[in-house]
Amino acid sequence: MDDRQFRNAMGKFATGVNVITTEVDGNIHGMTANAFMSVSLDPKLVVISIGKNASMLEKIRKSKKYAVNILSHDQKELSMIFAGQIKEDRDISFERLADLPVIEGANTQISCEVVNEHIEGDHSLFIGKVIGIKLEECSNPLLFYKGQYTSIERAKSAV
Repeated sequence: MDDRQFRNAMGKFATGVNVITTEVDGNIHGMTANAFMSVSLDPKLVVISIGKNASMLEKIRKSKKYAVNILSHDQKELSMIFAGQIKEDRDISFERLADLPVIEGANTQISCEVVNEHIEGDHSLFIGKVIGIKLEECSNPLLFYKGQYTSIERAKSAV
């Protein structure tokens, strides 16, 4: 199979959209990602996947911590900013959770300490021990499916 066929196949799995944040030397860094999952309940562990060419890779290696911000359906623009699709400067509001910057208004904020890194193929998997969690009132999530942003409402109307 070629790379495009593989990407198309993976794109048929709907995922939530997250922004991964960390802080190094007082500077906040973030990137949009959809490769995130829970790993264990006891201890509470999650994993993120960062590409070998992503600038965020060395930042997480240096800080040894990260936060996962699960975005709501009305935060598409934030996702695009952290994905580098919107280049102009915008003010972004951050809060703090377990001494990590998190995105204000995200559906869920999860702060983690890196407990392990596994290099697999062209990505690094960072296993994080959850040290803080904050849930907002239930808002529909921002979704990504077949290479496009979508929402639960749009998915329902397509049926």
